[in-house]
Amino acid sequence: MHSHHHHTKTPAPAADLARGSTLYLGADDIVRLVRRKGLPACLAGVAGRIEQDFLRWPEWDKSARVACHSRDGVIELMPVADAAQFAFKYVNGHPKNTAAGLPTVMAFGLLADVATGTPQLLAEMTLVTAIRTAAMSALAAKRLARPDSRVMALVGNGAQSEFQALAFRDVVGIRELRQFDVDPQATAKLVANLAGQGLELTVCTSVAEAVRGADIVTTVTADKTRATILTPEMLEPGMHVNGVGGDCPGKTELHPGVLEAASVFVEYEPQTRIEGDLQQMPADFPVTEFWRVLNRSHPGRRAADEVTVFDSVGFALEDLSALAFVHEAATALGVGRRIDLVAQPQDPKNLFGLLHGDDDTAAAPRRAQPVEA
Repeated sequence: MHSHHHHTKTPAPAADLARGSTLYLGADDIVRLVRRKGLPACLAGVAGRIEQDFLRWPEWDKSARVACHSRDGVIELMPVADAAQFAFKYVNGHPKNTAAGLPTVMAFGLLADVATGTPQLLAEMTLVTAIRTAAMSALAAKRLARPDSRVMALVGNGAQSEFQALAFRDVVGIRELRQFDVDPQATAKLVANLAGQGLELTVCTSVAEAVRGADIVTTVTADKTRATILTPEMLEPGMHVNGVGGDCPGKTELHPGVLEAASVFVEYEPQTRIEGDLQQMPADFPVTEFWRVLNRSHPGRRAADEVTVFDSVGFALEDLSALAFVHEAATALGVGRRIDLVAQPQDPKNLFGLLHGDDDTAAAPRRAQPVEA
C-alpha cells in the first residue's frame, strides 16, 4: 500500500517523517475523544465497524487469544490481522481489583500496517473495550432478539453495565431496564449514571425478579467462578440472552439447561468452546458463529417464541474494529500525540550506529533540520 521509497539525497517531507512515528492515545486522550464525538456516536460507529469487518470474516487471520491464568485473574493477548492491518489488545480480568481501588479490566492496544509492520497507533483501551463489548452485544441482539423487545434485565451493575444499557437503548430500542446486583451500591451507581438518559429504571432484589417479563436478559458479572446466574426456569418464550460475563475457563453465568433450551450464537467458535458458557457443554453441542447471521447464511431467530443466546466472550476482531474507529476519529479531531515507539536509524541497516552517532542523530534520526527549542 505504501510505496514511499526515497532514493534521493533530499530530505524527506515532514508528512513522510511522521509516518515513522506512532500516534499515541493515553487515557485522557480517549476520554476527550469520546466526549467530543459523544458516547452514542462512538457506540454506533464501533457497532457499524464491527458489522463491516465481520462481513469479511474469511479474510481475517484468526486465533483464540493467548491467556495466562493466575489465582486472582487472567492476563490475555488478542491478535488478529487481514492483508492490510494487524492489531492486538492486552487485557486483564481481576475481579478482586476493585477492593484495592483498581479496575477489574485494564487494556491497551496496538494497530499496525501489515505491509511494513510499522506500529501506527498505541491506545489506552479500558474505555474502548467497554464500548466495543456493548456495541457487539447490541449488534447481536439487533439481529437475534425479537424486534419488539423493549425491556431488558441487567444482572451485574459494574463497570460495563451503563455501556450495555445505552448501546441497547440506541441500537435495539430498549426503553425499560430492570437491574440487579449482589452489591446494592453497584446498582445505586448505575441508577445515578443513567438518570435522565431516557430509560425507565426498576431496581430488583433478585435475578428472578429482574428477569421476569424481560425481552432481553444481559448478564455481566465479574466473579471468576462457575456460577449459574440464569437458570432454565427463569427463561420465558422469545427471550434473548446476552451472556457477557462468562469469558474465561472456569467462569460461567448460565446454567447448562439455558443453553440446551436455546439456539446459541458465538463469535469465534474455537475460542468460545474454551472460554464461554459453552465450556460446560459437550464438544458437539451445536452453535452458530454470528458472522453467518450477518451475511444471511443463517436466519438467526427463526420464531417469535424461540430462546436465543449470544455467548459473548470478546473476540480480537472487535478490538481491531474499535481501534480502527478510534484511529480515524483521533486523526480527524487532532487528538493524541506522536511518539517514537520504535527506533528508526537514519540507515536502517545500521542499528548499531544509533549507539555512537552524535546525539542529534540518536534522538531524532529522521529530522531533516534541527527543530528550534
